[in-house]
Amino acid sequence: MTASSLNRFLPDLPSQPDTVLWIALAAIAAGMAGELLFRVMRLPRVTGYFLVGLLFSSWGLGFDPLALPGDLRLVIDLAIAVLLFELGSRVDLRWLKANPWILVTSLGEAAASFAAVFAVLRLTGTDPTSATAIAVVLMSTSPAVVMRVVSEFRAGGQVTERLMMLSALNSIYAVLGTKAMLGWLNHEGGGPVLTALGYPVYVIVGSSLLGVALAFAIRWTARHFDAREDNAVLVLLGMLLLALALVDMGRLSGLLTPLIAGMVLKIYSERPLLLPRHFGTAGGVLVAALFLCTGMAVSMGQFLAGGVIALALVAARALAKGVAGAVLSWPSGLGTRQSVALGVALMPASGLAFLLTADLLTASPELTAHAGPIMFSTIALLELLGPLVVHWALRRSGETHV
Repeated sequence: MTASSLNRFLPDLPSQPDTVLWIALAAIAAGMAGELLFRVMRLPRVTGYFLVGLLFSSWGLGFDPLALPGDLRLVIDLAIAVLLFELGSRVDLRWLKANPWILVTSLGEAAASFAAVFAVLRLTGTDPTSATAIAVVLMSTSPAVVMRVVSEFRAGGQVTERLMMLSALNSIYAVLGTKAMLGWLNHEGGGPVLTALGYPVYVIVGSSLLGVALAFAIRWTARHFDAREDNAVLVLLGMLLLALALVDMGRLSGLLTPLIAGMVLKIYSERPLLLPRHFGTAGGVLVAALFLCTGMAVSMGQFLAGGVIALALVAARALAKGVAGAVLSWPSGLGTRQSVALGVALMPASGLAFLLTADLLTASPELTAHAGPIMFSTIALLELLGPLVVHWALRRSGETHV
C-alpha cells in the first residue's frame, strides 16, 4: 500500500505541532528540572523553571514580552497577585513604628540602588529618561523569588522577616515610581500636565481603596470558611481574580492592590490566618508557571543584547543594595553576619520587574528601542542568580530548615 493510498484512511494531520504540545513539554521539563535541582543540589526549584523557559525560548518557542497573549498575561498577573497578597499578609507595618530603622534601611537601600543604576547608565551614554525608567524598576526586590525560596526552605527568623518587609516596601516604591514614569511619558507625548500629575495619585488612591475592600472581603471569608479547605481557596482565588478584573477596568495597579490587601488584612486580623502556602495546589501551579513563562518570554537575543551594560548594572545594583542594606540594618538590631546576609538577599528581580518593564515599554516605543534590551537582559540575569543568592543568604544566616 502506497503512502497516497494510506492517506485516504487518515484524517488531515497538522504540519506543525500544536502550541499546547510545547506548553505541556515545557511544564513537564520544568517540573523535572526544578525537582532535580532541589533534591540533588539543594537549590531552589524556581531556578530550574526559569532555565527550562529560557531553553524553550532559545528554540524559538517563547513569547514576545510586549505582546503576551491575554490568557498568558492573566496567568502571570494572578500568580504575582497571589504572591504579593501572601507577602503583604506576612508583614506587619506596625513593626516599622516599633523599629524605625527598618524603614530607614528600606529607603536607604532603594535609593542607593536607584542612584547606582542611574549612574552606570548615564556613564554608558543612556539618555536620562531611559536611565530613570530602568533605575525605578530595579529598585524592587523580587517578592516572587523571596516568597518561593522562603517557603521551599521553610526559612524563618529576623533576616527572613526583614527580607519580606523590605521586599514589600521595595515593591511599593517601584510600582509608584513606574506609575509616575507613565504619567511623565504621557506628558512627553503631548498629554496635559494635570494628567501626568494626577494619574499616579489616581492609581495610588484607587488601588489602595480596592485593596482595603479586598482585605475585608477576604477577612469575612476567613471567618465563615476554613481557609485551609479547597472550597475556601477557590473563593479566595476568585476574589483575587475579581480584583484584577476591576483593576483592569479602572486602569489601576494589579501589583499594588493585592499587596495592600495583604497588609491591611494583617493589621486588622485578630489572629493569624491559616492560609495554605501560595493558596494551595492551584496557587503553587500558578507560581511555577510564572517562572516558566517569564523564562519563555526572554529570548537569548534579549538575554545577550544588554551585554556589558547589563552585567555592570547587576554588579552595581548588587553592591548598592548589599552595602546599604548591611550598613543600615546593623543599627536596627541585627548582628554583622545577619546584616550582610540581609543585604545580599535583596539582590533578586523577577516577575514584578518584568511586568513593570512591559508596562513602561508598551507605553513608549522610543523607550523600547533605547532601554528594552538592557532592561530585559538585566532582569533575566537577576532572575537567574537571585534565587541562588537568597538561598545562600538565608542558609548563611542559619534560618533555613530544609
